[in-house]
Amino acid sequence: MLTNYVPILVFIIVGIGVGLGLFTLGSLISPKKPDAAKLAPYECGFDAFEDARIPFDVRFYLVAILFIIFDLETAFLFPWAVVLHKIGWFGFFVMMAFLSLLIVGFIYEWKKGALEWE
Repeated sequence: MLTNYVPILVFIIVGIGVGLGLFTLGSLISPKKPDAAKLAPYECGFDAFEDARIPFDVRFYLVAILFIIFDLETAFLFPWAVVLHKIGWFGFFVMMAFLSLLIVGFIYEWKKGALEWE
């Protein structure tokens, strides 16, 4: 039974080996000429103007989490659309219930002001 997992183990070993080999090769043959400009902190083309350890506003995290939630939920629409002809009307109404829950959640977040950026 364990022989069924040998190809997976070989794949993992080869993947790790290739990754480490390329990393080692790159660090061995790359030029190493650090200067002040290359070692300076960099923020979107400008010099850093504040400490990097300042906390972000919690609204940033809220908007990011909401984006991930709604973005990932819409990813469920693609497989549903592919198999819609097989699952029939039951699958259609289940997806409509799912989308209505998403819409209710979106309206709730909108009314609470979570999508406003001041």
